[in-house]
Amino acid sequence: MKHISTALALSAMLATPAFASDHGSHEGGMHGHKAVANSVIAAQRAALAKNTQGKGFGPQSPRDIDHAAGNNKRIFSTAPAYTHMNLCNIHFHKNAEHKGGEFTIYAGNGNGEGYQSGYRADISHYSHAELKPTKHDICPSSHSHLVPGDTIEVHYVYTTAQVKPGPTLGACLSDAIKNPQLRVETQVYTVVNDKHAANFMDLTKYGKVGAYYQATNIPNNTGTPVAYEGSTTGPGYNEKGSPFQVSWNVRPKVMKVNIESVGEWCKGNDFKEDHAHGVRNLVKNPDLLSEIK
Repeated sequence: MKHISTALALSAMLATPAFASDHGSHEGGMHGHKAVANSVIAAQRAALAKNTQGKGFGPQSPRDIDHAAGNNKRIFSTAPAYTHMNLCNIHFHKNAEHKGGEFTIYAGNGNGEGYQSGYRADISHYSHAELKPTKHDICPSSHSHLVPGDTIEVHYVYTTAQVKPGPTLGACLSDAIKNPQLRVETQVYTVVNDKHAANFMDLTKYGKVGAYYQATNIPNNTGTPVAYEGSTTGPGYNEKGSPFQVSWNVRPKVMKVNIESVGEWCKGNDFKEDHAHGVRNLVKNPDLLSEIK
């Protein structure tokens, strides 16, 4: 019964649309809406600390990958290499959830619910052509849409369960395994108006490689991934701990991707993703972070 309850909770939590993209200013613009005050974010952090203190929660995500310190001692087995797991889902967040590497510019507090916050890459050296506005909305949602120069963090999610890739992270479960090991291969991209930039349709291709479903074009030239133990993310966990254990590999360098190809992917894919997800506040509490070794 415990495994069934866990699986149902995981499916329900991950099926909730917790993300959306935002458009407009690259300074964290709220389209006429004022960003929440620092006190709001501070209150969320305080609530997270209170709601997790002494309750045995494992290490949380996202985090600053440039800082290795962490006091959380909840130990769980590192998931296998993704090449020995099944791809189960691909989705992306507007702005990077993680901080570090080439994505360290704070996008602002946003609306306090995960939108217009997170971290951005430096685009000051990008050309005028790369940042030229598109003629139509890209991956529109009730919150906004992507514009050239935006940063996105893509999560290629893997599971030890025997499954086929599909919508929501509930696709990572199976009737045979309700508590699989989970891994997220992470790549941060900047979307640019350049047909010669990387094609997102290619970057999200997948197929069977031997016994496992694999994303066949995850970049391998964006730096050595920072590996650490953490949790699921999303703004639904700004004030409570995630109970799910995840092994992370976060690539530190950014890759440019053609914004039109991202828009094409949003119009139809096997994961039923049509817009960007919001971000969870960066976890800074050392008691909620693992040590990066």
